[in-house]
Amino acid sequence: MVTATLHLMCGKIASGKSTLAKTLAVQHRAILLSEDKWLASLYPGAINSVTDYTGYSLRIRSVLGPLVVDMLESGVSVVLDFPANTIASREWLLGLAETARMPHCLHYLDVDDEECRARLHVRNRLAEHDFAASDAEFDLITSYFRAPGADEGLVIVTYPRLLA
Repeated sequence: MVTATLHLMCGKIASGKSTLAKTLAVQHRAILLSEDKWLASLYPGAINSVTDYTGYSLRIRSVLGPLVVDMLESGVSVVLDFPANTIASREWLLGLAETARMPHCLHYLDVDDEECRARLHVRNRLAEHDFAASDAEFDLITSYFRAPGADEGLVIVTYPRLLA
């Protein structure tokens, strides 16, 4: 019997988290939950600042957290396309796996700012993503980013290059 696993995503804006999340969901026959999709659907046009994002994200997490735990306990693997980009967000996400007593894996896309910014420009031009970010927003959001550390109790798989 295969044990359900919680897959978590970490990486800067446009590092390839959503692309990898889709691939992992297929590979692991997992349910994919995307924060950007939920935010865009539930709060269209309402997110205009980092403060807005934080407030609406907390609302979604309060609903989805128990659901994720229930799915894991039911034997369903979950890929959470939520940015595990701060210590606090990783603690919350790891807590979901611990509450369900199921394994987790943090997929860390270690991509530099220059490559992420170039991908962001392409993504903005194509308008295929739920949210566009300016260079100033990229810089602001990236300033909050903290790479995962070995002392956080996470199982980490690092991807040193952007996925195509």
